[in-house]
Formats: sequence, structure tokens, C-alpha cells
Amino acid sequence: MTLFTDTTAINLKLGFNRAYIYEVSTASPRCFLSRKSVSSAAFETEMSTEKKGGRRRVSTTSSRARADPRALPSWLQLMQQGRLLEMTMLKLFGIVFFCGLLSPSQEVLSGLSCAVSAGAMQNVLSDAILQNGLLQQHLQGLVLPNILGEGGLLNSPTSITGLHLVKVWLPKLSVVLLPGIGVQLTIAAKLELSGNCLVGLLSELIDILVDVNITANIKCTNFESGTVQVVIEDCLCILGAIKIKLLSGLLSLSVNEIVLNQLTATLPGLLCPVVDIVVNLVNIQLLGTLNAVIPVGTAGTIHYQLASLPFTSGLFLGLDLDGAVKQVGGSIIPHDSSPSALPPLLDRLLVLGLRQSFLNAVLSLLIQIPPQTFPCTSEAFSGASHLQEAITTLIPAGCSACPGTSPLSIKLALSGNPLILLEENKATVELSVVIQVFVKSLDGSILNLLLLKADLALNARVSIAGGRLVLGLSLGSTSLSLESSDVGISNISDLKPHCSSLLTETLLPLLNGALGVGIPLPNVLGIPLLKVDIRILVGLLVILV
Repeated sequence: MTLFTDTTAINLKLGFNRAYIYEVSTASPRCFLSRKSVSSAAFETEMSTEKKGGRRRVSTTSSRARADPRALPSWLQLMQQGRLLEMTMLKLFGIVFFCGLLSPSQEVLSGLSCAVSAGAMQNVLSDAILQNGLLQQHLQGLVLPNILGEGGLLNSPTSITGLHLVKVWLPKLSVVLLPGIGVQLTIAAKLELSGNCLVGLLSELIDILVDVNITANIKCTNFESGTVQVVIEDCLCILGAIKIKLLSGLLSLSVNEIVLNQLTATLPGLLCPVVDIVVNLVNIQLLGTLNAVIPVGTAGTIHYQLASLPFTSGLFLGLDLDGAVKQVGGSIIPHDSSPSALPPLLDRLLVLGLRQSFLNAVLSLLIQIPPQTFPCTSEAFSGASHLQEAITTLIPAGCSACPGTSPLSIKLALSGNPLILLEENKATVELSVVIQVFVKSLDGSILNLLLLKADLALNARVSIAGGRLVLGLSLGSTSLSLESSDVGISNISDLKPHCSSLLTETLLPLLNGALGVGIPLPNVLGIPLLKVDIRILVGLLVILV
């Protein structure tokens, strides 16, 4: 069954003398949604259904549009009767869903999940839109149409020209999260306008102070390669109290009514497009906090980016992030994407969950310690003499090849990749080390007294410093096994405490030094990681801000 031809376009009017045409192309294996803005007049001319050369255009309008209903199909007439806007949006969302079905499946290696509270979103948007002056910047130079009418003294002609924005006073921003829809943004402010007023033959300056309340519903669409587009589905601008001041003080009630009517008719069409521009600029800015390549010391990088469309509940905005871990000059270290549930936000601003598989990939990047070779002396580690005595007592009697009192050498080498195990309130790093105890003769030949494998369980302390997750390791337990011995040693049970001491003094400082650079965390929406608590769950490390 053919659902769409090559291109299907749906025209949807959003009010305030503006309209948007959404076009969905299904000619390729991927499906793309685009939007263009047109005037209301151009919008109304789209009130037709046409099919030309493999292109079908389905046009709809709201009940505000002035069109002859007899020219429309019966289903459009029904949609106009109270449900048009809702059904059109559902159709649009259905097309977006259909595009997702057409897209080739790709495995998403989502290593992190975030939940952002409504309060945090309000702070983020308030800083980006108001505190940084973005709204004021784009409202500067706003010029309103001239106001003409009868209403001055003795009903003389009245005209107000050159009316422009002087200043935005006391702007406030609030946010409501709409489940399954997006973010409802409300901006309240006082606009100070100034212009020239001509009443009859008397010309003077006029100052107008008007309260405005702008509400916009914002939805994220068109996810691709870590980016999304934001669309303002509806923008409502309501005017409140208006104060008008003339230097002469000669102002009639009818002039006040003329100004109120004209501003009510024109301001929404001027302010809503500005909000649309500002919201899109903020979207680019906030995506920059999610999509970033951050160096991990000199070992490699982590490429964070948005893994899917954000989603909303009534309590939080949900974000899934990819964390691609890459070695310098090498390939990406893979990790799986097993789902993990975040704990509730409660009174927190942000909850950030790092999956165990992602942390394992980063540990593989950080812990790359080359083999260490050193003499078994007290300068290398304090228990050297005790270790040498213990090994000497294990050598079978009558061993002609044994070194006697010759100095021993030790070589430590990591075996395999480290693995972090996250359990309830506990983090453990498992690591295997090969311990070679040998003697090197004058002719360069090597006699292996012992080749041991130590499986370590290292207790991990987790902290946050400078926007990085820092792990500190201490020895928890050691499991020692014999791999081989050139001199016939078979029982190594007495060596365990000496080897534990050896690894504690020589290997652990190297491990903690490698981990000291920390794991850089994403700067989610610019929310600072202050007053942080860390919770360890099964398979998930949770940071609560």
C-alpha cells in the first residue's frame, strides 16, 4: 500500500498572521521533514488539493482562515469544526513516526542517561534567553506599524508614527514540561515603546508601556546524528495593562482604545517570530553542551552526543547520550547499551547515570600501563627481602640451576582489560596481572623462577572534581595462581601476602596515577556539577546534582 507519493506537504497555520508549510520527502530511503514560513495570504491560497507529476499536496487551515468550505472535501470541513488543529498535528507526528520506520536501523551505544527537572530547565532557559540578553538583543530595533484613527480632541484625526521598542522591563520566564509533547515556555515582560503622536495639528512624543505574556509550546523533531530541530507548535501572545503618556497630557479615552486595538492586532505577529528565532538559537547553544569531543588526558577522547530525541514527562526532560570512547590514532572502544532505570529526581536538578559498560570502555582507555621491570630490592619496594626469602625456601633441594644468592628481578605486566563491577553501594575494579620472578645470567639467558597470575579485586572510591569523575583504587583481595616455574616450584600459598604487598607498593600508584586525570563528564545543558551526591546501583553509577 502506498502511503505517500514522492513528496507530501501539509500546511498548518499557527496564528498571528503566519503559517508554516511542512514538507515530508519519502523519495529516498530516509525521510526528511522541512518547514518554511509564509504569510497568511499565501497560506490561504494553499487551500487546495493537487497532484502533479508524482507530487501530492494536501493543504489544511484553521478555523481562522477565510475560505469557502464548499471548496473543501468533507473530511476537511469536519476538521475545521473544532478539531482541525489537533488532527493536523497528529497527522504531522504520524509522518515523523513513519519516517522513523523508513530509516535504516542503527545500533545506539547509549552510555549515559539524564533526567533534567523542570526547575533546572527554567534556570537554563532563563539564563540563555534573558540573563544573557538574547531576547533583548533580538527585540532591539523592533518597529511597529503606524497607528491611524479618529479619536483625538474633538474627534480630530490621530496618527502615531515611528513607534519602536525602547526597552524590555522586568522579563520573567517560566517553564512547564508537557508529557509527550515538549516544553511550554512563558515569557512575561513590560515593553516600553516610543514614537511621535500627531493629534490634529499638535505633534508630540508618546510613550507606551505595555504588559505582554508570550506562551510557546516547544517540541523537538528531526533527530539525526546527534542534532534535533525545535519547532514552536503554538505561540500565544496576550497583552495586559497599557499605559500611555503624552507630554501635554492631552489624551482621550478613544486614543487609548485605538492604541490598545492596534497593539493587540500587531504585537503578536511581531513577537512570536522573535521568540521562534531565539528558541532556535538557544537550541544550537544547548546542543553544543551535549555534543562535544573531550580529551581524556593524552590517551584519547570521549565524543558525547545526543543519542535520540529528548522526551518529557510531567516531572523531567529525559536525554540519552552516546559516549564514543576513542584511542589516540586508534579505533572506538565498543560498549553495549543495556538499559538502566534512573532513580527519581525528587528535589534534584539533574540526575546523570553512567552505565557500567561505558565506564569499562573508559577504563580500558585510561589504564594502559606498559610492563614494569625492576630489581627485587628494598629500593623498589619495602618487602623485597621477605619476598626473596620466601621464594628461596620454595626452591626444591638439589636444584643445580637455581640462582642461590643471586639477585632476583621482577616484571609486572597487565593481562587483559580492567573491568568495573557496579553493585549496590559498591564499585570494584577487577584486574589481572602477570608477575614474573626471574634471574638474568651474565650471558643474557633468563631463568624463570616463577610465573604467577594475580587476579585483583580493587575497591574503587568515586568522586567528582572539576567536572570529571575520578576513581581511586585500593587493594581489596588477591587471588594468586601459578602459571609455570623453571625450577620446579609448585606450592605458592605462602607468597600471597608478599605479592599483595608488592602490588600495593608498585602497581597501585601507577593505576591511580593513570586514573587521576579523571573521566570528563558531559556539560549537560550547562548545569554545573555542584553539591553532588554519588549513588552506586547495580550496573549504573548515578550522579545527583
